[in-house]
Amino acid sequence: MPAAQVAVAMVVLLAAVSDLRKRRIPNWVTLGGVACGVVLNAIFYPGLPGLAFALKGLCLAFGVYFVLYCLHAMGAGDVKLMAAVGSLTGWRAWLQIFVITAIAGGILALILIIWRGRFQKTAANIGSILGEMGRGRAPYQKLEEVDVRNPRSMGLPHGAVIAAGTILFLAWARITG
Repeated sequence: MPAAQVAVAMVVLLAAVSDLRKRRIPNWVTLGGVACGVVLNAIFYPGLPGLAFALKGLCLAFGVYFVLYCLHAMGAGDVKLMAAVGSLTGWRAWLQIFVITAIAGGILALILIIWRGRFQKTAANIGSILGEMGRGRAPYQKLEEVDVRNPRSMGLPHGAVIAAGTILFLAWARITG
């Protein structure tokens, strides 16, 4: 649906600009995106089918990112932004956006790690993270630098990564028809 594509592009681009500038994603962007997704889908897929479409995407996105938030791997703005993307695109498209975003984020993180000369430290941190998770413990409790809330962490503005993943998805969907 073109209206939802334009809306999701606007939401993620506004979020990316804010995240890059201020390292925060405003609620008016994320919650406005959620409301827009619910309303647009209820209008274009009249009644309960449209509402269900939006809510399934919203709930899946929120659920996945809320787990990451609880592990201190994402900020609250990222959770709300992905919920907005899910409400606008539905759960199937959101899953594809999630995968593209994860790949884009991994590539950008690797570039940043190499740029800052932190490859060995990052490899050690990944080992610790996997070890802690294997023991059923949250990694941020042992390693404060893997906590996105810690100023010592090597953060990546995930709102910008979400925007990149979403825009790549929209471009790919347009090309492949």
